[in-house]
Amino acid sequence: MKCHLCGGGLKAIVTDMPFKLSRKTIVILKELPVSQCEGCGEFLIEDSVMERAESIFEKVDEATEIKIVQYAA
Repeated sequence: MKCHLCGGGLKAIVTDMPFKLSRKTIVILKELPVSQCEGCGEFLIEDSVMERAESIFEKVDEATEIKIVQYAA
């Protein structure tokens, strides 16, 4: 698979990634499996991984400012 921005090769990695859910809520997913471009550094998240991340986001209280969640947990 190639990067949609630069055409570089993608490498599977595990990383921590922040997601801004609202004006005041940020969720950091720890150990998220993604593909990263070896050329420009762009990240690609597979649909199945994003679906699971979205189910995690649905459980976050709207009043939360920052929450750190283990993706694999």
